[in-house]
Amino acid sequence: MTYMKYLLSLIIVLCRCLPAYTQDRVKYSQRDSIITTELLKSCMNECKAKDNSLMYFARKLKSIPYVARTLEGGERERLVVNLRQLDCTTYVENVIALYLCIKNEKTTFRDFCNYLRNIRYENGIVTYPTRLHYFSYWIEQNTLTGIVREIVPQDSSVTEDSEYDIYYMSSNPEKYPALRKDTSLIDDISEMEKYFDGKTYRYIPKAKLKNPESLQAYIKDGDIIAIVTNKKGLDISHIGFAAWHKGNLHLLNASSIHKKVVEEPMSLYKYMMRHPSQTGIRIIRVL
Repeated sequence: MTYMKYLLSLIIVLCRCLPAYTQDRVKYSQRDSIITTELLKSCMNECKAKDNSLMYFARKLKSIPYVARTLEGGERERLVVNLRQLDCTTYVENVIALYLCIKNEKTTFRDFCNYLRNIRYENGIVTYPTRLHYFSYWIEQNTLTGIVREIVPQDSSVTEDSEYDIYYMSSNPEKYPALRKDTSLIDDISEMEKYFDGKTYRYIPKAKLKNPESLQAYIKDGDIIAIVTNKKGLDISHIGFAAWHKGNLHLLNASSIHKKVVEEPMSLYKYMMRHPSQTGIRIIRVL
């Protein structure tokens, strides 16, 4: 083992030995801590079963304004807690963290921060390179920690195979403040992208959503819907939660179109047909 590899291993071990929560590594407002504790308290009083709490929180956050890039711009990477402004990813992550608090009966703000940190970062280590930027990597890491599992229909007539081709961030560093500021981080991001070289995944083409009854056996309320894109260098372009209404599948999401968290009035099929770059969906179940 080289000296640098030894040093890196030692740093990781020391990080894991430190307390999971340190206030100086968390960026939040007093209002965020109040919102979090109030949401947890209301669910403890109102949720009839722990299993119902995920959709409870997903709907409680409806109408929260959509704001992109709330995790960016700091002098250093910190765990950002912001329940006042959400994008599609932070919306899903915050809902899952709230759900895990109720599921595991750990309901302090500190507990919430610890769950959010472990959801958002590889091994719970808060640095820019270890943030799970690509949602496919997010799926893999949160599967390893037992937080989610991907639902892949065994019926080959429902799904198609596709090969990963991920390189967008390292090819467009000017679009990311942290990469513009510190170009050495580009190599770390590139390593994450190379992880997917030669790997494939299965997804449900959006044409299959035209007959949603065939998918009811695979998709339930509260499953994460990850929308696959054909945009060059990307894997997933948008995420939200599944919500069934009268036999039709809808998307509960932080919407850049509506500028807030909404339960889309149109079916997921109609929604995706309006976006030619969206090619299909992957289904991720929160455990």
